[in-house]
Amino acid sequence: MIKSIKNAEHYLWGEGCDGWHLLKSDSLSVIQERMPAGTAEKRHFHSTAQQLFYVLSGTANFEIEDKMFLLNSGESIHVEKGKKHCIANQGTADLEFLVVSEPKSHGDRTEV
Repeated sequence: MIKSIKNAEHYLWGEGCDGWHLLKSDSLSVIQERMPAGTAEKRHFHSTAQQLFYVLSGTANFEIEDKMFLLNSGESIHVEKGKKHCIANQGTADLEFLVVSEPKSHGDRTEV
């Protein structure tokens, strides 16, 4: 089945952020997310899931284990399981990105 944000399962998170499940299985999750300007998620880690974040548009401010990274459109970053991390949109436009988790990260999140 062809999936897009038009027909994928939608959910809300954080402060006005959106997510769409493009693939939702126990072994692999692919989600497209949108963060409005000025939003951020809480620092957390996943015990079993590794993740890859790929920026579609906007600029992402990323923190992994107290190191800061700035990701632009077309760039990605890998987060190993157990690493504390968070993403923020400190820009003036929406941030859109893909997050790929293996295995799925839902139910595997500890905020710190």
